[in-house]
Amino acid sequence: MAYPIVKHHGAINGVTGACHQLQMTSQSSILIDCGLFQGSDERIALDRNPLYPQIDFSLEGIKALVITHIHADHVGRLPHLLAAGFKGPILCSEPSAKLLPLILEDAFKLEVSREPKIIERYLQRVHQQVIALPFGHWFNIEQTDNLRAQIRLQRAGHILGSAYVECDLDYPQAALTRRIVFSGDLGAPHSPFLLAPVSPKRADVLVLESTYGDRLHENRLDRQERLEIAIDRALADHGTLLIPAFSMGRTQELLYEIEDILHRKALLGPAQAVCDDDQFLPINWPQVPVILDSPLASRLTKVYRELQDYWNEEAQVRLGHGRNPLHFEQLITIDSHARHLQTVNYLASTGRPAIVIAGGGMCSSGRIVNYLKRMLADQRHNVLFTGYQAKGTPGAAIQKYATSGGFVELEGERCMIHAGVSTLGGYSAHADQVDLLNFVSGMTEWPEEIRLVHGDERARKALARELLSLYRAQNRVVDVLVPTGAEPLVRS
Repeated sequence: MAYPIVKHHGAINGVTGACHQLQMTSQSSILIDCGLFQGSDERIALDRNPLYPQIDFSLEGIKALVITHIHADHVGRLPHLLAAGFKGPILCSEPSAKLLPLILEDAFKLEVSREPKIIERYLQRVHQQVIALPFGHWFNIEQTDNLRAQIRLQRAGHILGSAYVECDLDYPQAALTRRIVFSGDLGAPHSPFLLAPVSPKRADVLVLESTYGDRLHENRLDRQERLEIAIDRALADHGTLLIPAFSMGRTQELLYEIEDILHRKALLGPAQAVCDDDQFLPINWPQVPVILDSPLASRLTKVYRELQDYWNEEAQVRLGHGRNPLHFEQLITIDSHARHLQTVNYLASTGRPAIVIAGGGMCSSGRIVNYLKRMLADQRHNVLFTGYQAKGTPGAAIQKYATSGGFVELEGERCMIHAGVSTLGGYSAHADQVDLLNFVSGMTEWPEEIRLVHGDERARKALARELLSLYRAQNRVVDVLVPTGAEPLVRS
């Protein structure tokens, strides 16, 4: 059998469970990500192997786990991997190494145990195995007479610390060299904090995500303007603006842009707002509280602040002017459950305008649920979605039935929808179709083979068509594959 070979242990039937094994020789391989199956992908995994749905592959010969970024669909199976006996190094970027323990602790509490001593032992083991790699530096995986293998992490622009992985394999006895690139999740341009990804110089084989392979994002350059309009409209009657958000990435971006909006409004002075009784009352913008109600998001935001050296130039300029977009005066963080309940009751019963970012991006769990149960039936309040709401989730139901005055089931309770509901695009952290094509065309030496993963069937097929068209236009040849298991990368 010719090597290298790539085996896919997830993200080939959908967008979760990312886990790819680069088999370098018959006795040596590395894993790229080990993500959790979620939703329909989890049901497929259970059907395939009901006894071991998480780790259903051998760990023999796996030299290292390389993590592209810390979202659950890329690291969520790590507790199961360790329980199965993996003792090798866990390689990730320096920011990811700082953020990873917070994500894993939260996941461990939900999936395994809340016993402090067990959690401490688990996190200690993770700490011992993690090796933080600087961006742009080669790290040796194996150096033998038969194989010289090294990897390099490059910024992917998806979330802070996200990386794509360049794998250089040299087989001296066969006079063969191969570069395989795993994209991880690539980011969209014009993201707060993040430098945009730069394409690698070359790749023989590219394993490419295709989450948004069939669509284009809304204009990201004017999204802050559209967010400001949404805030103005939501606070006009002195109600609360509720923003369901995921703890990592989206929350920090929203804080960054809200700080800028409120900073500019404070310079302009009080604005007039219309209440329900048609009285004109001013909104005192410097006094509008921005409430972050998510313990995990608060801890992640604190680490974000500690990683300012990795912020982009725009964010560094703001810091240089004495502003801190993640630690501004109006920002209030809610930690304890008791204080959370007090905040919900206060905002539901008063007429003070407020902006709340609460954990639970699709409204199926998290602290956002309590806010919605108390406030969704009151037309003074508004709900603003900035992320995709998967079919079957309460968030999708709120979007669907808002205009008809319908209801949504929240924790078994029927809640009428009278609050204003709107959706703001342009906040996806993923590259869209054009960004993915640019990632390929930005290489000096284009891949001869591209494998499309991490996307639904429609997205993969659409991106495959566009890639083939791109190559034809340049008189180039490429194999575009949709993996279903393990296929050789080098054909004999």
